[in-house]
Amino acid sequence: MDNESMTGLGGEILKRVETARFGPFKFQVGVNAAEVEILFQRVGDAQARFAKFPLAHVATQLEQEVLASSVFGTNSIEGGTLTEIETKRVLSLDPAQIRDVERRRVVNIKAAYDLARGKAETPGWQPDVEFIQTIHAMITEGVPHPYNKPGKIRDNPKEIITSVGDEAHGGSYKPPQYGGDVRLLLGQLVEWHDELVRNKVSALIRAPLIHYYYELIHPFWDGNGRVGRVLEATILHAAGFRYAPFAMARYYLENIDRYYTLFNHCRKLGERKDAGPNTSFVAFHLEGMLACINQLHDRANVIVKFLLFETQIKRALDSREINFRQYTILTQLLVQGEPQPLDKLRQAPWYESLYIKRGDKTRRRDLRKLKEKGLVYLDTENCLWPGFMRPE
Repeated sequence: MDNESMTGLGGEILKRVETARFGPFKFQVGVNAAEVEILFQRVGDAQARFAKFPLAHVATQLEQEVLASSVFGTNSIEGGTLTEIETKRVLSLDPAQIRDVERRRVVNIKAAYDLARGKAETPGWQPDVEFIQTIHAMITEGVPHPYNKPGKIRDNPKEIITSVGDEAHGGSYKPPQYGGDVRLLLGQLVEWHDELVRNKVSALIRAPLIHYYYELIHPFWDGNGRVGRVLEATILHAAGFRYAPFAMARYYLENIDRYYTLFNHCRKLGERKDAGPNTSFVAFHLEGMLACINQLHDRANVIVKFLLFETQIKRALDSREINFRQYTILTQLLVQGEPQPLDKLRQAPWYESLYIKRGDKTRRRDLRKLKEKGLVYLDTENCLWPGFMRPE
């Protein structure tokens, strides 16, 4: 992780651009350092703790979980209809075999994520226009749209007006319409990012600012939200943050109204020449990063406990501390991943088959010994938990 603290926020880093038809466009940090400093430090502290976690044993599972949740989140924001479970299933399929649009959107996002992570792990990587166009091409390939062409910058004919936003989220906004202005501003955006890097502005500030101004430029006919979130995540990943940058897509989904409203809120403050117009969007982003990192740390702890428990019960079976019936009960609880009502568990075909030639006395004895050994826990709702997952 970069360690510049709040370096770079002591003075404004402005870039004013005169466009041919859109008028003046201004890139600025526009963040009140005093208002975000505590959040910034909390994110840094959380990241430092998470970075010390022994991730080697949980990395694969954590990455798969974040991928599925993130793809579901960013796709749902843009109107995707697949559930999270359906999204997970699609991610396991061969992309070459997928024909329908809903599933194509999912595999496209995954492909863009894979490319983004690879670029971010290249030493010295910084975003450029080619990267943005490539990500857009991957995200929108095979997804029908009346005007969009994958990787091609938007250039509106006079009769078609692009407008973003609605009254429910602070009003609508008309981004640049002329392709020449769009291309100019997109190039200036990546140059401004380079300037932020030279001035040692932390990725925790840079990433949401680039995301915000990218969306104001709105360079493509379709897929801008998905590209903007990938762009933000890639900048953070390149700075040493792992998992959380892509997990932010789910955070944005869960806070979708605030997410949309803040774009308009900050834009209007900028138009009124407010001293810190972008503060609220950056603070929102920092809140999300803090939540995501803490959730990932908690989830990693659970995965480690799961793996240790799995090893523990295998050893208990091998040493005959528990019998095969008890071991089966424990593994089924692990497969379910959540506490099971005891009555429901006893009605399951696999459970009935364990005791088909045994009576209730054996069932009760097996359960009692598992409880005595701390391998299961029966709560007040008569739900059975694996021993490492006791309710708070």
